[in-house]
Amino acid sequence: MTAYRQDGRTVVLIPASFSRSEERSWVDRMVAKLETREDRGRRTLGSDDELMARARGLSESYLGGVLPASVRWVDNQNRRWGSCTPADRTIRLSSRLRDMPEYVVDYVLVHELAHLLEPAHDAAFWALVGRFPRAERALGYLEGVEARTGTAAG
Repeated sequence: MTAYRQDGRTVVLIPASFSRSEERSWVDRMVAKLETREDRGRRTLGSDDELMARARGLSESYLGGVLPASVRWVDNQNRRWGSCTPADRTIRLSSRLRDMPEYVVDYVLVHELAHLLEPAHDAAFWALVGRFPRAERALGYLEGVEARTGTAAG
């Protein structure tokens, strides 16, 4: 059983063998869990200032403390999860990440922070990103979202 948001709708998957009573009960439970998960994500990842603080912590833990000039949420990135401009040290994250697990947002932050040290997606860059312990899992999560929605993010 699972619940997720897709195209502005809430989708709850439950076994077809459930009675009407079980269905109502489980749908209510799954929607409540989904809302709790979303609320938790919004609380910890709400503002640009909170995002910058998170980037600082991740950078200190995995990238030697390299700091961006700014980190902010943007609504105009529909094909990318994030972007970095090394020349002015700015990082932007797609607001589509707001409802995703924190480790996924952290992965995208580490990915963009790594561009401040290695602009290209070369072996040195991926070695930096690989310092984040949940990098592979987060990348798999994002690939799953892309497969479900039919979009490819760069």
